Amino acid sequence: MKSDLGPFEADRIYQGDALELMEEIPSGSVDLIVTDPPFAIDFRAQRMNYNRTGRHVLDGYREVSPDDYADFTRTWVDEAYRVLSPSGSLYLFSGWNRLKEVLCSLDASGFVTLNHIIWKYQFGVYTRKKYVTSHYHVLYAVKNPRNYTFNKVEHYPEDVWVINREYWKGKQKTPTKLPRELVGKILRFSSNPGDLVLDPFLGSGTVAVVSRELGRHFLGFEIVPEYYEFAKQRLKETLLRE
Repeated sequence: MKSDLGPFEADRIYQGDALELMEEIPSGSVDLIVTDPPFAIDFRAQRMNYNRTGRHVLDGYREVSPDDYADFTRTWVDEAYRVLSPSGSLYLFSGWNRLKEVLCSLDASGFVTLNHIIWKYQFGVYTRKKYVTSHYHVLYAVKNPRNYTFNKVEHYPEDVWVINREYWKGKQKTPTKLPRELVGKILRFSSNPGDLVLDPFLGSGTVAVVSRELGRHFLGFEIVPEYYEFAKQRLKETLLRE
């Protein structure tokens, strides 16, 4: 792990705006970035067609205006490129609706996109006049296509991953959360024990939690205070289990 993280400490999460906090990370200090940023869609976090009880879903979801999304994405992707080590990698989750802006930002920042992984999950929001969306793009990009970590933990690693969303029935939850199985798969393929993993849009904290469990160091940012406290509590519970 890189020892110099500027004002930050490894194995901690911070509440604040990723666009501001990423500027304070020293260049080349992160081994892997795994993140699920806002998608700039009309996302109503508590709506019933997600088949969940609204009172269990934390308020405060912060969306980005569609008019601002290209600039927002380019800004943080530029910073992601800067803070990654020369052999660093990025896994960026994206819906189909803003995929063009995300791909253009990756290219313009200097990343080389190696794969468009498709994460297929078990349900989407009901539709009447179009196909139900039940997948996300996971863009796998590197700084140097001749020097990056890729542990072939599966004999035939395909680019379509069928992994169910997690049900947290009767539990408090954030509106969106990555399954632990999905994050664990990414970490095993693209990092090693002792590496530093960054999630600038932490949400429920799954990237930090799984990094801890798999012996990776982590750093995370979350702008919504309620989500930050939720992620901090999950990390505390992880520490108590160790």
